[in-house]
Amino acid sequence: MSKVALTPLDEPALARLLDAAVAGADPLEVMPPVGGPPGWTPERRAAFLEFHRARCLDSATAVERTWVVDVDGEAAGAARLQPDGDAVEAGIWLSRSSRGRGIGARVTALLLAEARSSGAARLLASTTAGNRGARALLEGAGATLIVEGDEVTVELPLS
Repeated sequence: MSKVALTPLDEPALARLLDAAVAGADPLEVMPPVGGPPGWTPERRAAFLEFHRARCLDSATAVERTWVVDVDGEAAGAARLQPDGDAVEAGIWLSRSSRGRGIGARVTALLLAEARSSGAARLLASTTAGNRGARALLEGAGATLIVEGDEVTVELPLS
């Protein structure tokens, strides 16, 4: 069984996360859209780094805690928690080679433990109706899914 760990994001971890994203994910799966041709252009790579620096690493603008998902010591994705009142919003992405191997369930358990230790009362998450993997992870964690068109939201009590 693979060893799965969450490594707090810092500059060295961010470089590893970018490498994992480029090697195993479409940019639209892991960051907001950036204009230009498809794929991991130099501009999109720079935007990925700036996105994470602003959201997590810059104390003046940080809005969330982010971790690199490490599988057997290699970056394989990211997990995040963003405070929202008495709740935290969760997000996870995994590289293609890490999907469908049970890693997402283990990351979800680690993220739930982080959410509980933060003192949050609820975990919030959202995905799309077609994302069967994310839906299965959320249901496996005990969440009830609310489906409205293509949007799926979750609110999971943490107590």
